Amino acid sequence: MRRSLLLLTMFGLAACSEQERTYTVEELVADEALLSSIVTKCRNNPGELRDTATCQNAESADGKLRLQRMRQSLGG
Repeated sequence: MRRSLLLLTMFGLAACSEQERTYTVEELVADEALLSSIVTKCRNNPGELRDTATCQNAESADGKLRLQRMRQSLGG
């Protein structure tokens, strides 16, 4: 009985601690729609999300794409 209660508790806690996937800068540069949604989510909740790896990678990818667009518009 004790063992089954312990297992149920462990499974319940594991389900509650579901973590989001961490995206790399390259993945986010390749998928601009995903990048846009992540950047929006991160900027809407900077207190909780600013220091996450995905938000940091999204900001880097956003900066990288902006630089690429500037180079293209300048003919470089």
